[in-house]
Amino acid sequence: MDRRTLLTTLAATAASGAAPWARAQDYPTQIIKWVVPYPAGGGTDVIARTLSEAMRQTLGQQIVIDNRPGASTNIGADIVAKSKPDGYTILSADNAVLAFNEHLFNKLPFNPEKDFTYIGAIGKFPLALVVHPDFPAQDFKAFLAYVKANPGKVNYASPGNGSPHHLAMEMFKNRTGTFITHIPYRGAAPAMADVMGGQVPCMFLDLASGLSIMQGKKVRVLAIGSGARSKLLPDVPTLAEVGVPNSEVFAFQGILGPAGMPPAVVNRLNADLNKAFTTPAVQKRFADFGMEAMPGSPQQFFALSRAESQRWGPIIKAANIKLD
Repeated sequence: MDRRTLLTTLAATAASGAAPWARAQDYPTQIIKWVVPYPAGGGTDVIARTLSEAMRQTLGQQIVIDNRPGASTNIGADIVAKSKPDGYTILSADNAVLAFNEHLFNKLPFNPEKDFTYIGAIGKFPLALVVHPDFPAQDFKAFLAYVKANPGKVNYASPGNGSPHHLAMEMFKNRTGTFITHIPYRGAAPAMADVMGGQVPCMFLDLASGLSIMQGKKVRVLAIGSGARSKLLPDVPTLAEVGVPNSEVFAFQGILGPAGMPPAVVNRLNADLNKAFTTPAVQKRFADFGMEAMPGSPQQFFALSRAESQRWGPIIKAANIKLD
């Protein structure tokens, strides 16, 4: 091959994107956009900003948070799914994108299994069953007896239809054969306010939003949906301990990119994410939120997401929950 032919071949290869390893060697060389499918100031946004600052230190590039709320996270997710797979557009993804929405919507603009590159899990925090302090039942056993004796007469709050809190109670109802009436709110704050005020007696509440009111005794915590007791609430039994098996309920988050990202770029982002978990600022933020970091590989994150989708699909179907 003469020199002119060689140069022409190399130029064509670079233009076609057929050698992603060449680009990945120098990654990143420009600002990274981190899409958060929720408004600024919420828990997902705060976690993304905390992690992005830690990752900026090791990546050597600025990371800009781009809040794109709407359609139960589908707007932000679709933007990333249709972005160039070069590692410069990533997404904060939670239960909605990863496990719920494919069952809640008849049609999505993306396929969560095929249209994304899985980069790494961020963390998870369990949900706990809480009641107003004046609710007649003082413990889980009494609560279960009360709702069974009053089918349809006890209401529960949630931040909205299709939220982890809503589906956690639907799983609880499925496992216990109870009938509790759903009162959806627009966000966790008003739902918590009405449970604390006694307008609605109970809800499943995540530790990220509600740890302070749980520890402050503004609500009574009956059980927690984790595999083991929480160090933050050591006196609260797990649902399994009180006789509700196969009922672990938690919210979890991770980072996705568009399908087809270069493996070297994925591995770099995954390594920097896992390193961020060791920084004091991230560890403090996670502790404040009651969040458990989930360091691991992209493959482990993908496996968790698919397992959660398979676990929640039947619950959503049995409860006949649809968001479109």
